[in-house]
Amino acid sequence: MDKQPLLRFHNINTHYGQIHILQDVNLEIYPGELVCLLGGNASGKSTTLKTTLGMVRPTSGAVEFRQEVVSDKPTSYRIERGMAVVPENRRIFGGMSVHENLLMGAYLRHDRTQIEEDLERMLNLFPRLRERYHQLGSTLSGGEQQMLAMARALMSRPQLLLMDEPSMGLAPLLVEQNFELIQQVNAQGVAIFMVEQNANMALSIADRGYVLQTGRLVLADTAQNLLNNEQLRKAYLGR
Repeated sequence: MDKQPLLRFHNINTHYGQIHILQDVNLEIYPGELVCLLGGNASGKSTTLKTTLGMVRPTSGAVEFRQEVVSDKPTSYRIERGMAVVPENRRIFGGMSVHENLLMGAYLRHDRTQIEEDLERMLNLFPRLRERYHQLGSTLSGGEQQMLAMARALMSRPQLLLMDEPSMGLAPLLVEQNFELIQQVNAQGVAIFMVEQNANMALSIADRGYVLQTGRLVLADTAQNLLNNEQLRKAYLGR
């Protein structure tokens, strides 16, 4: 494991008005890792992702990405530096074709030849997208839209892929297939930070996990240890 974390939260506090959301949160993600963030509703999971992306600014503490403090940097800067996101509920461009959605993922790149190579790589990784290449995003099934959202994010060649509830709204069989794809992406060297409610499924593929409860990290361990931890159920469900 690389000794320098790719992403680091150092004593992060965030507020929405007077409401204290994240409270002294410290976490680290190293290159190539798959790390999941677990917690019940209103635990602060989404705020953690938004703080990572710069959509929410911390009131104190530091966010570091690639050994640079980016706490005051806009989302666009962090994307340029190597973050990408697969948002909750996919949020693909329904009025654009699969091909056009994929090109949107590479909008900051200018290496046309390599973009074409990456398009082919995405179609090999997600064969269903090749079959739907000229269809509008809105005509795809939920599972296909999730594949497209992942492929679109990977077109930016990220070092860190952020995933917000990748199993949400998918049938159980599709959830399993989706997590297999997430493993494949991670196996190619992309670090993944995944917010997920399905604790068992997330921990079954992750290297490590963190558990948030009402804005505080209450557990941090290897995925295997968390799977065996009796406290996890109590912390995961909240009070």
